Amino acid sequence: MALLGPSLLFCLILVSSCWAGCVEVDSHTEAVFGMTFKILCISCKKRSETSAEAYTEWYFREKGTETFTRILRYDPDALLEVVDERFQDLVVWNGSKNTRDLQDLSIFLTNVTYEQAGEYLCRVDRNLTFDGYVYNIVINKTIHVEVVDKENRDMASIVSEIMMYVLIVVLTIWLVAEMIYCYKKIAAATEAAAQENASEYLAITSESKENCAGVQVAE
Repeated sequence: MALLGPSLLFCLILVSSCWAGCVEVDSHTEAVFGMTFKILCISCKKRSETSAEAYTEWYFREKGTETFTRILRYDPDALLEVVDERFQDLVVWNGSKNTRDLQDLSIFLTNVTYEQAGEYLCRVDRNLTFDGYVYNIVINKTIHVEVVDKENRDMASIVSEIMMYVLIVVLTIWLVAEMIYCYKKIAAATEAAAQENASEYLAITSESKENCAGVQVAE
């Protein structure tokens, strides 16, 4: 089991660091008519150990217009509240859940229409508690969304997806190889210990026989 220690510890540290991290990723901007589309909005805290509470409001500016209109609000207490009739029953919350510290504020648009093309504003209002003081931070993220008849995948997304699968395969092979290596090391160590115990047992048995023979001769 001692041989598994360093490798297992490394894997646990790697996995925990992946789970604990927050990465701000840009949203896709091309929605397909009649399909479900996810608008990504991620706002990470600079220091993960700081206590925080947040809520978000989403605004929408339709193509050809100049003003933003509030379409929804989400907070940990009241949850999702859609205030724009154009988006009633067409918006689903897809962000952080079961926490007051909202960092993922993404939403789904269901059954996308051409009228939903335009600019979306994700407004994050966060209160940070540090050394007994409360600091308020407001962050705005704008996402421009186009609605098309058919999805057009660019070369970058195709290459990224291929690289992701290649990386998964390589990591899986590495993990299997590491497990096989550890198993062989443990098996070899167990076999060596068994042989050593057998040799000691034979040596003790031989010595006992010699002592018995010496006693008989003396008699």
